[in-house]
Amino acid sequence: MKTLRLFKFVPAALAMSLVLTGAGFAQTPQIQINQNFQPDPLILNGQSGGSVKSNCGNITAAPNQVIQVTESLPYLRLTVESKGQPTLLIDGPGGRFCVLADNYSGGKPELSGYWQPGKYLLFVGELSQQQHSYTLSISQQKK
Repeated sequence: MKTLRLFKFVPAALAMSLVLTGAGFAQTPQIQINQNFQPDPLILNGQSGGSVKSNCGNITAAPNQVIQVTESLPYLRLTVESKGQPTLLIDGPGGRFCVLADNYSGGKPELSGYWQPGKYLLFVGELSQQQHSYTLSISQQKK
C-alpha cells in the first residue's frame, strides 16, 4: 500500500518541479529593444500555430519570442508575415492583446504605437489547425 502511494506522489511532485523550474522546456531567447536598436527593421523567424487553443488562434504553450523593452518607445511596430491565417498575441505590462489580420494591414497582423518598458511575451498563432513559417518584423519606422 505504501509503494502505491509513493507512485502516485512522485510523478506529481516531479511534474510540479518541472513546471516551477521551467526544466524540460526550451528557453525562449530574450531580445533587448531600446530607442537605438539595430538593425531596423529587426527580422525574426519561427513557426506559427501550436496545440494550445486560445481566443487568439492556436498557439504554443511557451512564447515564440520574448522582447525586453528597456526604455519608453514613442513608436514601435510589430508585423507578422506568414502563409495561412496568422495571429499575434502579446502579453506585456499594459495587458494582453490579440491582433488579427485585417484588410487595412494587408492581411498581416500588425500592432504599432507607444510601448512602455517591460517584458513582452509574443505568441505567433494560427487560426487554422496548421503551422507555417513566419517572419516577425520589429521597427521604429513609420509607414
